[in-house]
Amino acid sequence: MRDGAGRDREILRLRPFAYFWSASTLRAVGGAMATVAFQVIIVTVLEATPAQISILSALSVVPYLFLGLIVGALMDRWRRQRTLVLTSIGRVFAFAVVAVLLATDALDFWSLAAVTLALGVLTLFADSAAQPLLPRIVPRRSLVHANARLGQSETVAGTAGPALGGFLLNLVGPTILFVIEAVINAVAALLQSRIAITEPRSTLRPPGRHVGHEIVDGMRYTYRHRTLRPLAISIHVWFLANSIVTTVLAVYVLRELELPSWAFGVALAAGGIGGFAGALIAPRIGARLGAGRTIFLGRTLVAIPWLILALAPLTSASGTGLLLVVVGLVQLLYGFGMGLEDTNDISYRQAVAPDSIQGRMNSTIRTMNRVVFFIGALVAGVLMTLLGYQATIGVAAVIFAAAALVVVVSPLRDARHPEGSP
Repeated sequence: MRDGAGRDREILRLRPFAYFWSASTLRAVGGAMATVAFQVIIVTVLEATPAQISILSALSVVPYLFLGLIVGALMDRWRRQRTLVLTSIGRVFAFAVVAVLLATDALDFWSLAAVTLALGVLTLFADSAAQPLLPRIVPRRSLVHANARLGQSETVAGTAGPALGGFLLNLVGPTILFVIEAVINAVAALLQSRIAITEPRSTLRPPGRHVGHEIVDGMRYTYRHRTLRPLAISIHVWFLANSIVTTVLAVYVLRELELPSWAFGVALAAGGIGGFAGALIAPRIGARLGAGRTIFLGRTLVAIPWLILALAPLTSASGTGLLLVVVGLVQLLYGFGMGLEDTNDISYRQAVAPDSIQGRMNSTIRTMNRVVFFIGALVAGVLMTLLGYQATIGVAAVIFAAAALVVVVSPLRDARHPEGSP
Protein backbone atom coordinates (compact mmCIF):
# COMPACT_ATOMS: atom_id res chain seq x y z
CA MET A 1 0.00 0.00 0.00
CA ARG A 2 2.84 2.38 0.82
CA ASP A 3 4.51 1.33 -2.44
CA GLY A 4 1.30 2.10 -4.33
CA ALA A 5 1.10 5.58 -2.84
CA GLY A 6 4.74 6.08 -3.72
CA ARG A 7 4.12 5.09 -7.33
CA ASP A 8 1.17 7.48 -7.47
CA ARG A 9 3.34 10.35 -6.25
CA GLU A 10 6.08 9.27 -8.66
CA ILE A 11 3.96 9.66 -11.76
CA LEU A 12 2.49 12.96 -10.56
CA ARG A 13 6.02 14.34 -10.20
CA LEU A 14 6.79 13.44 -13.82
CA ARG A 15 6.20 16.64 -15.77
CA PRO A 16 5.65 14.85 -19.12
CA PHE A 17 2.90 12.75 -17.54
CA ALA A 18 1.36 15.83 -15.91
CA TYR A 19 1.07 17.45 -19.36
CA PHE A 20 -0.20 14.21 -20.93
CA TRP A 21 -2.79 13.69 -18.19
CA SER A 22 -3.99 17.32 -18.25
CA ALA A 23 -4.37 17.31 -22.03
CA SER A 24 -6.19 13.96 -21.96
CA THR A 25 -8.58 15.22 -19.30
CA LEU A 26 -9.32 18.41 -21.23
CA ARG A 27 -10.00 16.51 -24.41
CA ALA A 28 -12.22 14.00 -22.58
CA VAL A 29 -14.34 16.78 -21.07
CA GLY A 30 -14.48 18.61 -24.38
CA GLY A 31 -15.41 15.43 -26.22
CA ALA A 32 -18.28 14.71 -23.84
CA MET A 33 -19.55 18.29 -24.24
CA ALA A 34 -19.27 18.08 -28.02
CA THR A 35 -21.26 14.84 -28.10
CA VAL A 36 -24.22 16.56 -26.45
CA ALA A 37 -23.91 19.58 -28.74
CA PHE A 38 -23.83 17.42 -31.88
CA GLN A 39 -26.89 15.46 -30.72
CA VAL A 40 -28.84 18.67 -30.15
CA ILE A 41 -27.79 20.10 -33.51
CA ILE A 42 -28.70 16.91 -35.37
CA VAL A 43 -32.17 16.78 -33.84
CA THR A 44 -33.14 20.46 -33.47
CA VAL A 45 -31.13 22.38 -36.08
CA LEU A 46 -30.85 19.90 -38.94
CA GLU A 47 -34.00 17.94 -38.03
CA ALA A 48 -32.24 14.84 -39.34
CA THR A 49 -34.16 11.74 -40.34
CA PRO A 50 -33.49 8.41 -38.53
CA ALA A 51 -31.46 7.25 -41.55
CA GLN A 52 -29.30 10.39 -41.42
CA ILE A 53 -28.77 9.97 -37.68
CA SER A 54 -27.60 6.40 -38.28
CA ILE A 55 -25.19 7.57 -40.98
CA LEU A 56 -23.68 10.21 -38.70
CA SER A 57 -23.32 7.65 -35.92
CA ALA A 58 -21.57 5.20 -38.23
CA LEU A 59 -19.21 7.83 -39.66
CA SER A 60 -17.57 8.35 -36.26
CA VAL A 61 -16.33 4.74 -36.13
CA VAL A 62 -15.90 3.94 -39.84
CA PRO A 63 -12.26 5.18 -39.77
CA TYR A 64 -11.39 2.45 -37.25
CA LEU A 65 -12.67 -0.25 -39.60
CA PHE A 66 -10.85 0.94 -42.72
CA LEU A 67 -7.76 2.68 -41.32
CA GLY A 68 -7.23 1.22 -37.84
CA LEU A 69 -4.56 -1.34 -38.73
CA ILE A 70 -2.74 1.05 -41.08
CA VAL A 71 -2.64 3.85 -38.50
CA GLY A 72 -1.41 1.41 -35.86
CA ALA A 73 1.53 0.48 -38.10
CA LEU A 74 2.25 4.15 -38.74
CA MET A 75 2.42 4.78 -34.99
CA ASP A 76 5.38 2.39 -34.84
CA ARG A 77 7.11 4.59 -37.43
CA TRP A 78 5.99 8.13 -36.57
CA ARG A 79 6.61 10.43 -33.62
CA ARG A 80 3.68 9.69 -31.33
CA GLN A 81 3.91 12.89 -29.33
CA ARG A 82 3.91 14.99 -32.50
CA THR A 83 0.90 13.04 -33.78
CA LEU A 84 -1.04 13.90 -30.61
CA VAL A 85 -0.29 17.59 -31.05
CA LEU A 86 -1.34 17.56 -34.71
CA THR A 87 -4.61 15.77 -33.96
CA SER A 88 -5.51 18.37 -31.33
CA ILE A 89 -4.75 21.16 -33.80
CA GLY A 90 -6.91 19.36 -36.35
CA ARG A 91 -9.77 19.27 -33.86
CA VAL A 92 -9.38 23.03 -33.31
CA PHE A 93 -10.01 23.63 -37.02
CA ALA A 94 -12.89 21.12 -37.15
CA PHE A 95 -14.76 22.74 -34.27
CA ALA A 96 -14.01 26.21 -35.62
CA VAL A 97 -15.56 25.20 -38.96
CA VAL A 98 -18.74 24.05 -37.18
CA ALA A 99 -18.91 27.36 -35.28
CA VAL A 100 -18.56 29.38 -38.51
CA LEU A 101 -21.16 27.28 -40.32
CA LEU A 102 -23.60 27.72 -37.44
CA ALA A 103 -22.97 31.46 -37.26
CA THR A 104 -23.65 31.83 -41.00
CA ASP A 105 -26.61 29.41 -41.08
CA ALA A 106 -24.69 27.30 -43.59
CA LEU A 107 -24.55 24.05 -41.63
CA ASP A 108 -26.33 21.16 -43.37
CA PHE A 109 -26.28 17.39 -43.15
CA TRP A 110 -23.42 16.89 -45.60
CA SER A 111 -21.13 19.45 -44.02
CA LEU A 112 -21.79 17.97 -40.58
CA ALA A 113 -21.15 14.49 -42.01
CA ALA A 114 -17.79 15.70 -43.36
CA VAL A 115 -16.84 17.17 -39.98
CA THR A 116 -17.95 13.98 -38.18
CA LEU A 117 -15.81 11.85 -40.48
CA ALA A 118 -12.83 14.18 -40.02
CA LEU A 119 -13.19 14.05 -36.24
CA GLY A 120 -13.40 10.26 -36.42
CA VAL A 121 -10.10 10.10 -38.32
CA LEU A 122 -8.44 12.52 -35.90
CA THR A 123 -9.69 10.51 -32.90
CA LEU A 124 -8.32 7.33 -34.49
CA PHE A 125 -4.86 8.88 -34.88
CA ALA A 126 -4.98 10.33 -31.34
CA ASP A 127 -6.02 7.03 -29.72
CA SER A 128 -3.43 5.11 -31.75
CA ALA A 129 -0.69 7.50 -30.62
CA ALA A 130 -1.68 7.90 -26.95
CA GLN A 131 -1.61 4.26 -25.79
CA PRO A 132 1.87 3.40 -27.13
CA LEU A 133 3.22 6.81 -26.05
CA LEU A 134 2.41 6.33 -22.36
CA PRO A 135 5.11 3.65 -21.74
CA ARG A 136 7.64 6.20 -23.00
CA ILE A 137 6.42 8.77 -20.49
CA VAL A 138 6.22 6.73 -17.27
CA PRO A 139 8.20 3.71 -16.04
CA ARG A 140 6.50 0.44 -16.94
CA ARG A 141 6.23 -0.49 -13.27
CA SER A 142 4.02 2.62 -12.82
CA LEU A 143 1.72 2.06 -15.80
CA VAL A 144 -1.16 0.77 -13.65
CA HIS A 145 -1.17 3.94 -11.56
CA ALA A 146 -0.86 6.14 -14.65
CA ASN A 147 -3.76 4.38 -16.38
CA ALA A 148 -5.81 4.54 -13.19
CA ARG A 149 -5.36 8.31 -13.14
CA LEU A 150 -6.36 8.54 -16.79
CA GLY A 151 -9.34 6.24 -16.21
CA GLN A 152 -10.57 8.35 -13.30
CA SER A 153 -10.36 11.51 -15.39
CA GLU A 154 -12.20 9.92 -18.31
CA THR A 155 -14.94 8.65 -16.01
CA VAL A 156 -15.44 12.07 -14.42
CA ALA A 157 -15.44 13.65 -17.89
CA GLY A 158 -17.97 11.14 -19.17
CA THR A 159 -20.23 11.82 -16.18
CA ALA A 160 -19.88 15.59 -15.81
CA GLY A 161 -19.13 16.52 -19.43
CA PRO A 162 -22.63 15.97 -20.84
CA ALA A 163 -24.21 17.96 -18.00
CA LEU A 164 -21.71 20.79 -18.52
CA GLY A 165 -22.31 20.69 -22.27
CA GLY A 166 -26.07 20.90 -21.80
CA PHE A 167 -25.69 23.80 -19.38
CA LEU A 168 -23.44 25.74 -21.77
CA LEU A 169 -25.75 25.05 -24.69
CA ASN A 170 -28.58 26.75 -22.80
CA LEU A 171 -26.33 29.54 -21.56
CA VAL A 172 -24.35 30.59 -24.65
CA GLY A 173 -25.81 28.59 -27.55
CA PRO A 174 -24.21 26.05 -29.88
CA THR A 175 -22.03 28.51 -31.85
CA ILE A 176 -20.16 29.77 -28.79
CA LEU A 177 -19.99 26.25 -27.38
CA PHE A 178 -18.05 25.09 -30.44
CA VAL A 179 -15.76 28.10 -30.09
CA ILE A 180 -15.11 26.92 -26.52
CA GLU A 181 -14.44 23.41 -27.90
CA ALA A 182 -11.84 24.86 -30.26
CA VAL A 183 -10.16 26.69 -27.39
CA ILE A 184 -10.13 23.55 -25.21
CA ASN A 185 -8.35 21.60 -27.93
CA ALA A 186 -5.90 24.46 -28.54
CA VAL A 187 -4.93 24.33 -24.86
CA ALA A 188 -4.63 20.53 -25.11
CA ALA A 189 -2.30 20.92 -28.10
CA LEU A 190 -0.15 23.38 -26.14
CA LEU A 191 0.10 20.96 -23.19
CA GLN A 192 0.94 18.04 -25.48
CA SER A 193 3.66 20.09 -27.17
CA ARG A 194 5.32 20.49 -23.75
CA ILE A 195 5.73 16.72 -23.28
CA ALA A 196 9.52 16.47 -23.33
CA ILE A 197 10.48 12.91 -24.22
CA THR A 198 12.99 11.31 -26.54
CA GLU A 199 11.40 9.39 -29.37
CA PRO A 200 14.06 7.53 -31.35
CA ARG A 201 13.52 7.24 -35.05
CA SER A 202 12.11 3.82 -35.85
CA THR A 203 14.49 1.33 -37.39
CA LEU A 204 11.55 -0.98 -37.90
CA ARG A 205 11.16 -0.56 -41.64
CA PRO A 206 13.89 -1.86 -43.90
CA PRO A 207 14.09 -0.35 -47.42
CA GLY A 208 11.14 -1.40 -49.58
CA ARG A 209 9.16 -2.99 -46.72
CA HIS A 210 5.44 -2.51 -47.25
CA VAL A 211 3.18 -1.35 -44.44
CA GLY A 212 1.02 -4.42 -45.06
CA HIS A 213 3.87 -6.65 -43.91
CA GLU A 214 4.12 -4.68 -40.69
CA ILE A 215 0.37 -4.99 -40.10
CA VAL A 216 0.63 -8.77 -40.51
CA ASP A 217 3.58 -8.81 -38.11
CA GLY A 218 1.51 -6.93 -35.54
CA MET A 219 -1.42 -9.31 -35.86
CA ARG A 220 0.89 -12.33 -35.74
CA TYR A 221 2.62 -11.01 -32.61
CA THR A 222 -0.68 -10.28 -30.86
CA TYR A 223 -2.42 -13.57 -31.60
CA ARG A 224 0.61 -15.81 -31.09
CA HIS A 225 1.70 -14.30 -27.78
CA ARG A 226 1.20 -16.59 -24.80
CA THR A 227 -0.80 -14.11 -22.72
CA LEU A 228 -1.77 -11.37 -25.18
CA ARG A 229 -3.67 -13.88 -27.33
CA PRO A 230 -6.17 -14.86 -24.59
CA LEU A 231 -6.32 -11.24 -23.46
CA ALA A 232 -7.23 -10.09 -26.98
CA ILE A 233 -9.81 -12.87 -27.43
CA SER A 234 -11.36 -12.05 -24.06
CA ILE A 235 -11.61 -8.38 -25.01
CA HIS A 236 -13.26 -9.23 -28.34
CA VAL A 237 -15.83 -11.46 -26.62
CA TRP A 238 -16.43 -8.70 -24.05
CA PHE A 239 -17.06 -6.17 -26.84
CA LEU A 240 -19.60 -8.50 -28.43
CA ALA A 241 -21.58 -8.60 -25.19
CA ASN A 242 -21.14 -4.89 -24.57
CA SER A 243 -22.46 -3.98 -28.02
CA ILE A 244 -25.60 -6.02 -27.31
CA VAL A 245 -26.35 -4.41 -23.95
CA THR A 246 -25.51 -0.95 -25.31
CA THR A 247 -28.04 -1.47 -28.08
CA VAL A 248 -30.83 -2.96 -25.98
CA LEU A 249 -30.62 -1.10 -22.65
CA ALA A 250 -32.16 2.25 -23.60
CA VAL A 251 -34.97 0.62 -25.60
CA TYR A 252 -35.81 -1.82 -22.80
CA VAL A 253 -35.65 0.70 -19.97
CA LEU A 254 -37.33 3.65 -21.68
CA ARG A 255 -39.87 1.85 -23.86
CA GLU A 256 -40.88 -1.33 -22.04
CA LEU A 257 -40.26 -0.31 -18.42
CA GLU A 258 -41.29 3.30 -19.15
CA LEU A 259 -38.59 4.75 -16.90
CA PRO A 260 -38.58 8.57 -17.17
CA SER A 261 -35.66 9.99 -19.13
CA TRP A 262 -34.40 11.93 -16.09
CA ALA A 263 -34.26 8.70 -14.05
CA PHE A 264 -32.46 6.93 -16.89
CA GLY A 265 -29.87 9.73 -16.87
CA VAL A 266 -29.39 9.32 -13.12
CA ALA A 267 -28.93 5.56 -13.55
CA LEU A 268 -26.26 6.12 -16.21
CA ALA A 269 -24.49 8.57 -13.92
CA ALA A 270 -24.26 5.78 -11.33
CA GLY A 271 -22.19 3.87 -13.88
CA GLY A 272 -19.75 6.77 -13.95
CA ILE A 273 -19.45 6.69 -10.17
CA GLY A 274 -18.80 2.95 -10.26
CA GLY A 275 -16.16 3.39 -12.95
CA PHE A 276 -14.35 6.03 -10.91
CA ALA A 277 -14.35 3.80 -7.82
CA GLY A 278 -13.11 0.81 -9.83
CA ALA A 279 -10.24 2.78 -11.37
CA LEU A 280 -9.39 4.19 -7.94
CA ILE A 281 -8.70 0.79 -6.37
CA ALA A 282 -7.50 -0.94 -9.56
CA PRO A 283 -3.76 -0.46 -8.84
CA ARG A 284 -4.05 -1.91 -5.33
CA ILE A 285 -6.11 -4.91 -6.47
CA GLY A 286 -3.81 -5.47 -9.44
CA ALA A 287 -0.73 -5.48 -7.20
CA ARG A 288 -2.36 -7.89 -4.74
CA LEU A 289 -4.07 -10.36 -7.09
CA GLY A 290 -1.97 -9.91 -10.21
CA ALA A 291 -3.05 -8.55 -13.59
CA GLY A 292 -4.73 -11.75 -14.81
CA ARG A 293 -6.84 -12.43 -11.75
CA THR A 294 -7.87 -8.77 -11.48
CA ILE A 295 -8.98 -8.75 -15.12
CA PHE A 296 -10.93 -11.95 -14.43
CA LEU A 297 -12.55 -10.35 -11.38
CA GLY A 298 -13.52 -7.26 -13.38
CA ARG A 299 -14.96 -9.32 -16.23
CA THR A 300 -16.99 -11.39 -13.74
CA LEU A 301 -18.33 -8.31 -11.97
CA VAL A 302 -19.47 -6.93 -15.33
CA ALA A 303 -21.48 -10.10 -16.09
CA ILE A 304 -23.35 -10.26 -12.77
CA PRO A 305 -25.51 -7.09 -12.99
CA TRP A 306 -26.71 -7.90 -16.52
CA LEU A 307 -27.74 -11.38 -15.40
CA ILE A 308 -29.68 -9.78 -12.54
CA LEU A 309 -31.41 -7.37 -14.94
CA ALA A 310 -32.26 -10.25 -17.27
CA LEU A 311 -33.90 -12.26 -14.47
CA ALA A 312 -35.50 -9.46 -12.42
CA PRO A 313 -39.33 -9.52 -12.63
CA LEU A 314 -39.63 -5.88 -13.64
CA THR A 315 -42.54 -4.22 -15.42
CA SER A 316 -43.68 -0.66 -16.07
CA ALA A 317 -45.91 -1.07 -13.00
CA SER A 318 -42.90 -1.63 -10.72
CA GLY A 319 -42.70 2.11 -10.06
CA THR A 320 -40.05 4.68 -10.91
CA GLY A 321 -38.32 4.37 -7.53
CA LEU A 322 -37.74 0.61 -7.73
CA LEU A 323 -36.76 0.74 -11.39
CA LEU A 324 -34.29 3.53 -10.73
CA VAL A 325 -32.70 1.58 -7.86
CA VAL A 326 -32.35 -1.63 -9.90
CA VAL A 327 -31.07 -0.02 -13.10
CA GLY A 328 -28.83 2.31 -11.09
CA LEU A 329 -27.27 -0.61 -9.18
CA VAL A 330 -26.77 -2.50 -12.44
CA GLN A 331 -24.92 0.49 -13.89
CA LEU A 332 -22.93 1.02 -10.67
CA LEU A 333 -21.58 -2.54 -10.59
CA TYR A 334 -21.10 -2.59 -14.36
CA GLY A 335 -19.03 0.62 -14.19
CA PHE A 336 -17.06 -0.66 -11.20
CA GLY A 337 -16.10 -3.85 -13.02
CA MET A 338 -15.03 -1.92 -16.09
CA GLY A 339 -12.94 0.51 -14.06
CA LEU A 340 -11.21 -2.41 -12.36
CA GLU A 341 -10.47 -4.39 -15.53
CA ASP A 342 -9.68 -1.57 -17.97
CA THR A 343 -6.83 -0.13 -15.91
CA ASN A 344 -5.14 -3.51 -15.47
CA ASP A 345 -5.90 -4.68 -19.01
CA ILE A 346 -4.37 -1.66 -20.76
CA SER A 347 -1.42 -1.47 -18.36
CA TYR A 348 -0.54 -5.12 -18.86
CA ARG A 349 -0.62 -4.73 -22.65
CA GLN A 350 1.61 -1.69 -22.51
CA ALA A 351 4.09 -3.37 -20.17
CA VAL A 352 4.38 -6.69 -22.02
CA ALA A 353 4.73 -5.59 -25.65
CA PRO A 354 8.02 -4.11 -26.91
CA ASP A 355 7.91 -0.42 -27.81
CA SER A 356 8.57 -1.19 -31.48
CA ILE A 357 5.25 -3.03 -31.84
CA GLN A 358 3.03 -1.15 -29.36
CA GLY A 359 1.16 0.75 -32.07
CA ARG A 360 0.34 -2.33 -34.14
CA MET A 361 -0.55 -4.50 -31.15
CA ASN A 362 -2.98 -1.93 -29.77
CA SER A 363 -4.50 -1.14 -33.18
CA THR A 364 -4.99 -4.85 -33.91
CA ILE A 365 -7.02 -5.30 -30.73
CA ARG A 366 -8.87 -2.00 -31.09
CA THR A 367 -9.82 -2.56 -34.75
CA MET A 368 -11.10 -6.08 -34.11
CA ASN A 369 -13.11 -4.70 -31.20
CA ARG A 370 -14.88 -2.27 -33.56
CA VAL A 371 -15.64 -5.05 -36.04
CA VAL A 372 -17.08 -7.20 -33.25
CA PHE A 373 -19.07 -4.22 -31.93
CA PHE A 374 -20.75 -3.73 -35.31
CA ILE A 375 -21.59 -7.43 -35.49
CA GLY A 376 -22.98 -7.33 -31.95
CA ALA A 377 -25.22 -4.37 -32.74
CA LEU A 378 -26.73 -6.27 -35.67
CA VAL A 379 -27.10 -9.43 -33.59
CA ALA A 380 -28.83 -7.42 -30.86
CA GLY A 381 -31.53 -6.31 -33.29
CA VAL A 382 -32.21 -9.91 -34.32
CA LEU A 383 -32.22 -11.16 -30.71
CA MET A 384 -34.59 -8.42 -29.55
CA THR A 385 -37.00 -9.32 -32.34
CA LEU A 386 -36.88 -13.07 -31.73
CA LEU A 387 -36.40 -13.31 -27.94
CA GLY A 388 -37.44 -10.01 -26.40
CA TYR A 389 -35.46 -7.49 -24.37
CA GLN A 390 -34.72 -9.39 -21.16
CA ALA A 391 -33.72 -12.59 -22.93
CA THR A 392 -31.36 -10.56 -25.13
CA ILE A 393 -29.76 -9.06 -22.02
CA GLY A 394 -29.46 -12.58 -20.63
CA VAL A 395 -27.60 -13.72 -23.76
CA ALA A 396 -25.24 -10.78 -23.32
CA ALA A 397 -24.65 -11.74 -19.67
CA VAL A 398 -23.64 -15.24 -20.75
CA ILE A 399 -21.24 -13.78 -23.34
CA PHE A 400 -19.74 -11.50 -20.66
CA ALA A 401 -19.20 -14.60 -18.52
CA ALA A 402 -17.51 -16.32 -21.48
CA ALA A 403 -15.08 -13.39 -21.71
CA ALA A 404 -14.16 -13.98 -18.06
CA LEU A 405 -13.86 -17.72 -18.68
CA VAL A 406 -11.27 -17.13 -21.43
CA VAL A 407 -9.05 -15.44 -18.85
CA VAL A 408 -9.34 -18.07 -16.14
CA VAL A 409 -8.63 -21.08 -18.39
CA SER A 410 -5.56 -19.52 -20.07
CA PRO A 411 -1.99 -18.59 -19.00
CA LEU A 412 -3.26 -15.02 -18.60
CA ARG A 413 -4.80 -16.09 -15.28
CA ASP A 414 -1.39 -16.06 -13.55
CA ALA A 415 0.00 -12.95 -15.28
CA ARG A 416 1.35 -10.21 -13.04
CA HIS A 417 2.34 -6.62 -13.62
CA PRO A 418 6.12 -6.02 -13.86
CA GLU A 419 7.65 -4.79 -10.63
CA GLY A 420 11.26 -4.05 -11.41
CA SER A 421 11.13 -3.00 -15.07
CA PRO A 422 12.19 0.55 -15.85
